Amino acid sequence: MVNKIGVRDLVGFILRSGDLATSLSSMNTAQTGSRIHRKLQRKQSSDYQAEFYLEKAAQINGHEFLIHGRADGVILRDQTATIEEIKTSDIEFKDIPENKLTLYWGQAQTYAYLLMNSHPELDEVKLHLTYVQTPDEIVTKTEKTISKTEATKFFNQLVSDYEEWLQLQDQLNAEKVTSTTQLTFPFGKYRAGQHELAAAVYKSALLNKHLFAEAPTGTGKTISTLFPAVKVLATEKIKRIFYLTAKQSTRRVAEEAIGLMSNNGLKIRSITLTAKDKIKFPEEQEVAPEENPYMIGYYDRLKPALKDLLLNNHQINRAVIEKYARQYTLDPFEFSLDASLFCDIIIGDYNHLFDPKVHLQRFFEIENKENFYLIDEAHNLVDRSREMYSANLSNSAITDLLSLLHKDNENDQPVITKLRSLQRNFKRIAKPLLEEQQTERDYLETDEKFTKSITNLVQVLRKWLAKQTPGDVTDKILDFFFQCTTYLKIDEYFGPNFKFRVLLNKNQITVRLFCMDPSPFIADTLNLGGGAVLFSATLSPMKYYTKVLGDEPESLKYQLPSPFDTKHQKIIITSYIDTTYNNREQSLDKIISSIYDLIKEKKGNYLIFAPSNVYLEMVYDAFKTKFPEINTICQKPNMDDEQRTKFLQTFNQPQQQPVVGFALLGGLFSEGIDLVGDKLIGVGIVGVGLPGLNTETNLIRDYFDADNGHGFEYAYQLPGLNNVFQAAGRLIRGYQDQGIILLMDRRFTQRRYTELFPPTWRNYQIAHNLTELQNEIKNFWKSDS
Repeated sequence: MVNKIGVRDLVGFILRSGDLATSLSSMNTAQTGSRIHRKLQRKQSSDYQAEFYLEKAAQINGHEFLIHGRADGVILRDQTATIEEIKTSDIEFKDIPENKLTLYWGQAQTYAYLLMNSHPELDEVKLHLTYVQTPDEIVTKTEKTISKTEATKFFNQLVSDYEEWLQLQDQLNAEKVTSTTQLTFPFGKYRAGQHELAAAVYKSALLNKHLFAEAPTGTGKTISTLFPAVKVLATEKIKRIFYLTAKQSTRRVAEEAIGLMSNNGLKIRSITLTAKDKIKFPEEQEVAPEENPYMIGYYDRLKPALKDLLLNNHQINRAVIEKYARQYTLDPFEFSLDASLFCDIIIGDYNHLFDPKVHLQRFFEIENKENFYLIDEAHNLVDRSREMYSANLSNSAITDLLSLLHKDNENDQPVITKLRSLQRNFKRIAKPLLEEQQTERDYLETDEKFTKSITNLVQVLRKWLAKQTPGDVTDKILDFFFQCTTYLKIDEYFGPNFKFRVLLNKNQITVRLFCMDPSPFIADTLNLGGGAVLFSATLSPMKYYTKVLGDEPESLKYQLPSPFDTKHQKIIITSYIDTTYNNREQSLDKIISSIYDLIKEKKGNYLIFAPSNVYLEMVYDAFKTKFPEINTICQKPNMDDEQRTKFLQTFNQPQQQPVVGFALLGGLFSEGIDLVGDKLIGVGIVGVGLPGLNTETNLIRDYFDADNGHGFEYAYQLPGLNNVFQAAGRLIRGYQDQGIILLMDRRFTQRRYTELFPPTWRNYQIAHNLTELQNEIKNFWKSDS
């Protein structure tokens, strides 16, 4: 098999040196760069050949390689030749770091060697580096001449340095292929449904398909997806697995699954990525990049650190990264990203793939069919991705920023001018609302003048920030700069699935780009890879989730049955409770009595969920007032990790100190927690979980009404019902678990809800009054005993 490597990748890996970039990275898009390339290429002479393809076959460390690339422009004239390399950025040419220029010239010199290799009559090549600073398109040209001898020496050294790394990669790859080929399922025997799920995942990876899989609790979905994906690594159809999820707890489960396979002989490299703000060393926090010892000379120490790390570790987590980062004085976040290039499994957050503002460019900037995606708890991706493709910008900071700048300072003056211009545009946009005494308004199109004023501000801020020293003023302006660039990034995606929103709150004006339907972007992102599995314990109804998560006609769908005996769980619906907004007060006594009936029959722990913080507090206070002797605990808003842990620890002694917990539906404790065995024997859910009525949810409703006629279901009913399913799923976590799910809302008896119930809920019972509820509960525990 012939391996291919691009000139840019080869040069970039071998020639990187010096410091981590200390200047602001360019905000240029690939589209901007391509447009400028085409514009410059069209202006050239008739003998100018744009996108000139060059290649050379080479043997490196016993492997056949094709080194290839496209020079931006080549002119061939008898015995002379010129190569043009075009680069674009919004950084001034004089501010480009020397190590970046080394990479630019390195590409040009490699192209020169390839050109002279294919044209032996050439003894030298003239190199033109054309640098375009955007958005003003200021062109800077520099040139060099390289001889055949110099180019050959440069190329041979490049290949020699790369050979050293190929040897390491060969060693790692040999371990991977051998161990994945020999790997057997770590539990020996599959649970019910596990083998079928694993087979579907294997097929998806092998055939580059998208699979939507509902795998109820107990099916062991993590190992059932990771194991077959790892087995496909042996075929080399895929080279890298991305396991992405919304929560830290799920990432730990993935690490545990890889650990199980490692104990069973697997030898591959996996890495768990940690957010930049969490992994950054404390001593780096207030230090300028050019003074940060972990950034100065970073690339000069990187390669020995990578070798040491990779040769001595298989599972690389935060602790491992920090250990080596300290040992070699490297920024831990950047080190983790560089190490990930050599790993077979990368565990991370959804935003590493899907968020256009922060996704991993080194992996997801271009299509790579050798990447395979495992998207865990995929139901969470709907709301997460909607927010990823939305952006806000408010005028509230502008007045403060203007007060920090100095009118008589020549450097500050351009920034002041553009800030004032943006402030005027905010007021212009808000004027119609103020005149009609409105607090919000939605538009189908963005405001071009407003966008232009942000673009102009970003341009001058970039120049201004490049000349500043760290400090409070710089930090505040930098924060607003990032808000502006985020807005401009999302503005590029604006289309029929967006609304341009203007919001007024006293003197604050906020402009919001609101994405109602991110599914086209999810689909495009998934298509960057070779295949994907989007899985969750709750992906019902499948038609809804496949629609909002970027479904394509050839996607595969798979729903596993629950492995647990349905007799261990009883579903009771109270038809005598009405929790609609206007009837909450009147139904409160019935809710409190029903909760008491749920818990009084059998001693143990219970969890009660309510759909909003206000409603939760109302129910909790009423229960605590009526039954002060019962041990209770209630979730509070914005709980930190310590408070969350303390809440869960109260469930550890169900016989000695039983507790009734009250928690938010769709919140911290409604998914991702495991209270196994007798730690939880009952769940009560107040209401059908509908999101509160608000403008944006109504916009989603109207959008999908126009799209497919299912606006209410997509905006309100199905997201709410998913929260119900997730909360109810806390009850049965293992084969020995048992208990009651009490659904306190008469709407659950309606067909539009019951037809969406999972198969394990088909035998639900309706209690028409408290007496019937008491009898149902008694009968369940009596039959169980």
